[in-house]
Parts: sequence; structure tokens; C-alpha cells
Amino acid sequence: MHAPDLIERSFPGRRSDLKRSILRAALACFNEVGIEATNIETIRARCETSVGAIYHHFGNKEGIVAALFFAALDDQAALRERYLQQAQTAQAGVEALVRSYVEWVDAQPEWARFVFQSRFAVANGPFKEELLSRNKQRNRQLTEWMSDEGRRAAFSHVPAELLLSLIIGAAESYARAWLSGRVQKSPKEYAPLLAQAAWASISQTSA
Repeated sequence: MHAPDLIERSFPGRRSDLKRSILRAALACFNEVGIEATNIETIRARCETSVGAIYHHFGNKEGIVAALFFAALDDQAALRERYLQQAQTAQAGVEALVRSYVEWVDAQPEWARFVFQSRFAVANGPFKEELLSRNKQRNRQLTEWMSDEGRRAAFSHVPAELLLSLIIGAAESYARAWLSGRVQKSPKEYAPLLAQAAWASISQTSA
């Protein structure tokens, strides 16, 4: 029995077979020709279903984009949470954030490409309020972890809205370069260096 992929984990059960087929076809189309160049007919032809079935499940193309985007972020967050559960110190938490990020990108390159190209569309489209709500919910555990009395001091000098950018920024920049083919080595191979750089960027003792 094969291990469930991201779409199966996000949309389990036999009743979701058609929905998964549509999403797989859409993800492939979006990554091959881009979101703007893909239309419902392109997706319909690829998954050999009806236009009506696509609209029934997702409403429109924006609904498909959002469903894929939210599934990717939730999957990424689940891995992040598993890493964070093992981290006891502030430095270990920063390393967990970086390592979980690069491990996810390494394991899910097609999804990572899609996330990068779709982020602006979702954040500025009809699902922007849902994105804000989901982000708030998704980051609640991270906020609680960082607010623990034993770790709070390590992060208190960094503005909250800047913290994740400092921690993930270098890993995200390298991940983009890898996904576009500008560099050859996976970001996972540089996880120790990226984690070290992330900690140095926020640690008061690194100055």
C-alpha cells in the first residue's frame, strides 16, 4: 500500500476521488503553463471530467487555486509543528523552523513551485480573508511556543512581523533558486548552514 500523497492527505476518502483528480490536473497545468494561462477547459481536458463537475466542487479557477494553496500550507504547517514539538530551546526552535521548511520543499518541489507562483493571487483575490484567518490559526501554535517563559527573551527584541522573515528568509531565497534550476543542490543539503544563519540573524549574542 502506497503512502498517501499531499492531495490524499488533504482530501481523503473515496468520495473525494473526483476532487483529487481535478486538483492533480490543475496543479500540473498551473506548474506547466502558469496560473494565468490555465483555464477551466484546460483542466477539464486533462482530468477528463465535465466543466460542471469542476464548478460544483470548486466554484471557479480561483477556488481551485485556493484549495491547492491551502492544502500546501496546511501540509507544510503540520510538518513544522512536528519539528517544533521536539524543540525545547529557542535556538532549537529556530532550527526546527528552517529544517522543516527545507525538508518540505525538498519533498514537495512541485507544490513549492505552485505556492510561490500562487501566493500573490490568493492573498489579493476572493479568498484573502480566508487566508488571513487560516494564517492566524496556523501560526497560533508557533506564537504560543515562542511565548513560553523560557524562550520569550530570545525573541522579544525582534518585531513580531519581522521574525519569520529573518528566520526563513535565506532558506526561502535559496529554495526559489533551486526550484528555478539556478542552483543544483537541494536546500535540504544546506539545512545546517541555513539554520545557523537564521539563529545568528536574531540571536542577541551573535552581534
